[in-house]
Amino acid sequence: MDALKMLQYNIGKEVQGTPSPFMNWLKPIILAAEKGKLSLKYTVRNEMSNAMGNLHGGVTSGIVDDIIGATVFSLGESTFYATINLSIDYLSAVKEGDIVIAHSKIIKHGKQLIHAECEIWNADQTRLVARGQSNLLKTEISK
Repeated sequence: MDALKMLQYNIGKEVQGTPSPFMNWLKPIILAAEKGKLSLKYTVRNEMSNAMGNLHGGVTSGIVDDIIGATVFSLGESTFYATINLSIDYLSAVKEGDIVIAHSKIIKHGKQLIHAECEIWNADQTRLVARGQSNLLKTEISK
């Protein structure tokens, strides 16, 4: 089964057994998946929090980077892509126990580079938590 079909088959379930140990640690639930677009739901756990009890900025950027990577997998490419830059805007805080929803999409898919964006929202999607964008470079490493 290709990556997109696997994502679609598991809608409503927690992501497990991916090639990304970090994504396995994040434990997102798949909400929607189509070619070049992905939506995942995360519960902010204690180990994802900073000293103030908010979602840690490093984990926030990790969510952005990881969902974008999974979105690249939905394209069905035969090689891995590596993040070559990542820009995050932190817009509001969420606390331990809160739910966040991340939406990512591929903006441009070139021969060597992919440009993608992600938005992270609170549970009812009324408050934007963070926004990020990334460029990824095609590698020679096959899946």
